[in-house]
Amino acid sequence: MTIDTFVVIAYFFFLLAIGWMFRKFTTSTSDYFRGGGKMLWWMVGATAFMTQFSAWTFTGAAGRAFSDGFVVVILFLANAFGYFMNYIYFAPKFRQLRVVTAIEAIRQRFGKTSEQFFTWAGMPDSMISAGVWLNGLAIFVAAVFHIPMEATIVVTGLVLMLMAVTGGSWAVVASDFMQMLVIMAVTITCAIAAYFHGGGITNIVHNFKGDFMLGNNLNYVSIFILWIVFIFVKQFGVMNNSINAYRYLCAKDSDNARKAAGLACILMIVGPLIWFLPPWYMAAFQPDFAAQYADMGSKAGDAAYLAFVENVMPAGMVGLLMSAMFAATMSSMDSGLNRNAGIFIMNFYSPILRPHASQKELVAVSKATTVILGLIIIAIGLFINSLKHLSLFDIVLNIGALIGFPMLIPILLGMWIRKTPDWAAWTTLIVGGIVSYVFGIALTAHDVEHIMGLDQALTTREWADLKVGLSLAAHVIFTGGFFMLTTLAYKGLTPEREKEVDQLFTNWNTPVVAEGEAQQDLDTKQRSMLGNLICVAGFGVLAMALIPNEPTGRLLFLVCGSIVLCVGILLVNASKKGARIA
Repeated sequence: MTIDTFVVIAYFFFLLAIGWMFRKFTTSTSDYFRGGGKMLWWMVGATAFMTQFSAWTFTGAAGRAFSDGFVVVILFLANAFGYFMNYIYFAPKFRQLRVVTAIEAIRQRFGKTSEQFFTWAGMPDSMISAGVWLNGLAIFVAAVFHIPMEATIVVTGLVLMLMAVTGGSWAVVASDFMQMLVIMAVTITCAIAAYFHGGGITNIVHNFKGDFMLGNNLNYVSIFILWIVFIFVKQFGVMNNSINAYRYLCAKDSDNARKAAGLACILMIVGPLIWFLPPWYMAAFQPDFAAQYADMGSKAGDAAYLAFVENVMPAGMVGLLMSAMFAATMSSMDSGLNRNAGIFIMNFYSPILRPHASQKELVAVSKATTVILGLIIIAIGLFINSLKHLSLFDIVLNIGALIGFPMLIPILLGMWIRKTPDWAAWTTLIVGGIVSYVFGIALTAHDVEHIMGLDQALTTREWADLKVGLSLAAHVIFTGGFFMLTTLAYKGLTPEREKEVDQLFTNWNTPVVAEGEAQQDLDTKQRSMLGNLICVAGFGVLAMALIPNEPTGRLLFLVCGSIVLCVGILLVNASKKGARIA
């Protein structure tokens, strides 16, 4: 067994231990799906950050960074903008909804028909995204351990599913924080190595093959600008709607939800500059690395980050990186599994099939649902792997633009425009589906070239960017416009529905304040358990400095381990003092 394999296996069992330790925190569906709404801001912020982060960042996004330089950072800055708006306004409001799943808020706002519509329409989007993340992880695993992609997707998917079932949202969120630390420690270490090996950022940018700021294969800068504008619009919608309120439902109060959003925003600003320094280094100094991964075909460019670690970093670092890849994908996939299982149980199984089911039954069925959804995601990952002609970067953006974004419009606008009929939500979603088909499938590059009278044909990159931009613009104009027009048909609601809507907006504007000795004890327990686990992980990484390497290689492991260990010590000290972390 190689040292890299040993590191991955050890890390996997460590994550399973987290799930096992937190299993006793789950006694109800509220605990299983949102931690009972009792979690501290740094745990919530970590899971909010990690839901927008997966192995795709180190495959599809790293491949784009390798080919087009700074362009990929824009997507992550758009994420940061979304989190900043969470911090300014939305995060505490989402916590104040006081629901177990976000779809419950949709029922309160638009009624039971819309609840069922969004329950079943939302699952495909999140499961396809999870399939993309799983495929991204499989690219790394297959390249490192020389295992067929299909086998990798199946085995890895089963491993991640087991992690998701173990301890519910407590295990998910606790592992997210642990995984965030490992990822940031590993990537900071890799960025330091890239910086010094490349002679500084300026030298790396100077030697970058092509246009570092705008990227390559670009004839029309206006298309690039349009893409930037609507990527920011899209991420604002993605981050600030009730469907994605689940990120903050587990926070213990409104103030902790706001702090969590602030942490996620900071991490999303700093992260890209750290994550993409290695692929930029590869583009500048080892542009022909893809020959090492000829068996990956056209996706060889997605291995830019892996190539950097294998060619530049010390022995054992590949295993640590692979652990980080598992961490990133676990955090995204188990959050998706937990959320989808919650939606199915709380918004269909409980109210429709078994309205009088006990909490014990609901928790058991929740775990069974998680297993079934995990198998479906594995099947999706296998299908995505068969789409050899598409890049992971384009797949992710198209999923968000064509499937996810139409769902967000009625939910986002519905919290601002109150006087709409209940059918406004689900009919807007149907209109959004039509718009997606017209602008995402039926419209071709040749059609656009003809309509706009372009002198030069659109490059592959330009058409991919323009397609996303046009689809999002069409949804803002047509889908959003349709929802606003439904106000003309508003004739009032039934007294029962009016009461539900009034309660929703009352909750929306009423802060949640966590008090009491029981909450203080739970806060201390969270810090103590995670602090001790993180210290163990920190010492484990420090021990990797004993692996035979050059002195600089050993130093990198010391730096990486110290980052993790320092956070663990801070949490342990905070738990001993019984103090609240500000």
